[in-house]
Amino acid sequence: MAIRTDWRSIPTMEIDDDAKEIVREIGSAINESVEKSTKVAEAIERLREAGYEMELTLRLEIGLRPHAEEEEGETEDATLDLTEEDLQVLQRMKIRIDPEL
Repeated sequence: MAIRTDWRSIPTMEIDDDAKEIVREIGSAINESVEKSTKVAEAIERLREAGYEMELTLRLEIGLRPHAEEEEGETEDATLDLTEEDLQVLQRMKIRIDPEL
């Protein structure tokens, strides 16, 4: 299985070398997880058995922003609206979302 990472030109900010290395590690970890996934391999095999060859291209975008300076004790409530498709993707990635939060 070959996985290509597609990096597009997007606005960037300057980050230090340590942060760049961590971002590279995240990308590598995600890539390795997909490559080693038995579910992905099984799905590809089912496509081959159905008479198709598959090329998988994943595009990974990691957005960074500096921490907002907050005074101690002050927090801001935030909401996250997820579609059913979002929840399914997260579930397949073994990421659980607590609906009560």
